Amino acid sequence: MKTTTADLALGAAERLYGVSDFYDAESLLTDDERRVLARLRDFLERDAKPLLAGYWERGEFPEQLTEPLIHLNLMEPAELTVHGPARGIYQGFRIFELARTDASLATWYTAQAGLFRTTIRVGASPRQQQEWMPRVLDFSLKGVFSLTEPESGSDIAGGLSTTARQEGDSWVLDGAKRWIGGASTADVLAVFARDAADGQVKAFLVDCQAPGVSLEKISGKTSLRMMQNAHITLDGVRVPEAMRLHNVNSFKDVAAMLRAMRSDVAWIATGMQAGAFEAALAYVNERRQFGRSLGSFQLVQEKLARMLGNLTASLSLVVRLTEQQERGIYRDQDSALAKMQTSLHMRQTVALAREVVGGNGITLDTGVARFHADAEAVYSYEGTHDINALIIGRALTGESAFTR
Repeated sequence: MKTTTADLALGAAERLYGVSDFYDAESLLTDDERRVLARLRDFLERDAKPLLAGYWERGEFPEQLTEPLIHLNLMEPAELTVHGPARGIYQGFRIFELARTDASLATWYTAQAGLFRTTIRVGASPRQQQEWMPRVLDFSLKGVFSLTEPESGSDIAGGLSTTARQEGDSWVLDGAKRWIGGASTADVLAVFARDAADGQVKAFLVDCQAPGVSLEKISGKTSLRMMQNAHITLDGVRVPEAMRLHNVNSFKDVAAMLRAMRSDVAWIATGMQAGAFEAALAYVNERRQFGRSLGSFQLVQEKLARMLGNLTASLSLVVRLTEQQERGIYRDQDSALAKMQTSLHMRQTVALAREVVGGNGITLDTGVARFHADAEAVYSYEGTHDINALIIGRALTGESAFTR
């Protein structure tokens, strides 16, 4: 008896992810969580997907999607807050769903819901959190994580050169930040700078409109073209002491943020695999060559199986990592392993998707080309492969192999 895609996806009408979630990780979600995610999917399918190819090609972000996305109230949906904050598994699948549609949309949303929210949760004092967190959740205070610099990416721990000098009840910041996604639409920048007095890293919420702050769009990108990344210059920018994040007093505090943030990127890398795999599967089942469906060829089926294997392994990895973090277990090597391995799987999966789609895989018609190009940015940000491998190696051997 011939097995069809419909057979493989039995129950897909009642499940969100069907064949992409081969081991049914979705079963870990509650009914309420699935309803919220279904609402997100409806919006993405109806309003977002038709716009993506055009905006990607122009290198512009579809700003008309931001307010509707915010109004979906995905960070702490009303349906889920009756029994407490949204669970990590739900939050992971929220990222997965966004990335399954588009990497730039996922990156834009997690810049607020992941990076900036984590910055406030980890770095702000209880009083600051009480003031700022409600505004973070409803996007009335939009912020971005501003750590990377023009000359320091992987070596930011030792190479961070933006300076902070205290003068009375305020601080003066000088330096530059680069590759800061979403800065052009943010209200504040979470800027990390080295205190001139003690050499330790501090963090500040800097008003984007403050004197001395200038933002320049980074153009000429071949990956994450929709995402607006900025080069930021800080020239004698004054920041009140009240806007310093009081729980950030060394790079160890920054590392605690990165430990949590990398799991978000692993979910993005996993969701992108689902998007590329689904697009490729749909294409090969419709496209005919030599009088047959492409999906009927042995070599194509082998590539589909490898893609699904990569995706299933990645989804299993991020689900388990999230379960660990929900128990309060946050280790550098755990998030580093997830980011490293899901990114490796993602790179192979999107390449295989582009391969089975053939010449049409380099056009924007199927979505495969977007995933293929955007994967290169996700592969590098929030820790390159090599940096994450060294974090894992240090945990395994007790020896640091980082260059000093």
